Amino acid sequence: MMDASDQFPADSQDKSPPPHGPLSHGALKGIKVLDLSRILAGPTCTQLLGDLGATVLKVENPKTGGDDTRQWGPPYVVDAQGKQSDLSAYFMAANRNKRSIALDIATPEGQDIVHRLAAEADIVVENFKPGGLAKYGLDYASMKDKLPNLIYCSISGYGQTGPNSHKPGYDLMAQGYGGLMSLTGEPQGQPVKAGVRIADVMCGMYATLGVLAPLHHRDQTGEGQQIDLALVDAQVAWLINEGVAYLNTGTLPQRRGNEHPSIVPYGLYETSDAHVILAVGNDSQFRRFMEFLGLEGLAEDPRFATNPARLQHRDALNDILIPALQRFTMDEVIADMEARKVPAGPVQTLDRVFASDQVAAREMAIEMQSSAGPVQLLGNPLNFSRTPVTYRHAPPQCGAATDEVLAAADPFAESEDET
Repeated sequence: MMDASDQFPADSQDKSPPPHGPLSHGALKGIKVLDLSRILAGPTCTQLLGDLGATVLKVENPKTGGDDTRQWGPPYVVDAQGKQSDLSAYFMAANRNKRSIALDIATPEGQDIVHRLAAEADIVVENFKPGGLAKYGLDYASMKDKLPNLIYCSISGYGQTGPNSHKPGYDLMAQGYGGLMSLTGEPQGQPVKAGVRIADVMCGMYATLGVLAPLHHRDQTGEGQQIDLALVDAQVAWLINEGVAYLNTGTLPQRRGNEHPSIVPYGLYETSDAHVILAVGNDSQFRRFMEFLGLEGLAEDPRFATNPARLQHRDALNDILIPALQRFTMDEVIADMEARKVPAGPVQTLDRVFASDQVAAREMAIEMQSSAGPVQLLGNPLNFSRTPVTYRHAPPQCGAATDEVLAAADPFAESEDET
């Protein structure tokens, strides 16, 4: 029960006129981001900020050809003359809505430019090893006194503190060290990493949240701050139910392949022509599933009548379900399960994913015009009714905006048609 002190003050209520459809810019228009990161976790964060309307300047080392992922190909974009660009698919996946400037931060001139840009920025994102920027005077400790309102996000493998803080961080190492690989794979097989660099991507998601919250604090107090984010910490944080179950029981979870540790049947099953995913989440769905298979009696069998019982007798149930499902095609199973309101779906290859009406309707594949030609990219999944995601800059070639940015009175300025 709230007392008067818990109420929002009347003058805090929004008195703006009601919205009349989407605006032409994102919610973070006017926020300036200096991106000193490379590879995937940091660039994922800064791309998201750019998608939301922030202006992002990406600093790249001209001596190494820029971001490491520019070299992680093929495939690359080939221009109209047939020349290979430095736009690899890997680089493009995390670097739209940015402008690239080529700077050697090992030189006094490069350091001076970064300091000047940081003084104009709201947010700096970097993913050097702890202490790696201190020798250039570009670490948070060197900047915070002169720039007390700066929000400075440091991403590293193990964080700025702890016995492993000096070690470099890689997605595969994080999946191994943080426990994800021990949970992934077939029961009798090897531990398996995820098919994409999910530890990096999720760390980038946490980084995005980590820089947005201090914006609110800064608006209230004028204070900036540092965000210390570790790749391994982020991976441990999203062990979710498996991590919490271990902490509360002390029992190590076992790899179960595509099966669920707490729900049965829930996983991948073979039909007569393909694999199908079944997610039978409760007892009433299980009864409807058994009706489809003509095995109504199993829903009353004490071994299978409840989910806890099915968990206990998982193998016995699968011995029955596996041959029963092989009497049907994948399409038959999915159609009947949907009619009975039992979750079921296909395992699609990427050609089917991107040919689907659903992906088209949700605009999850987009085309942008880069300096090397048209490029196909993944869409942003966020949909805002008032401040939509915007796609203003295709992934840039290394250093493409150096002269323009450094000559501008406001290096972060974007033209009206870009915002």
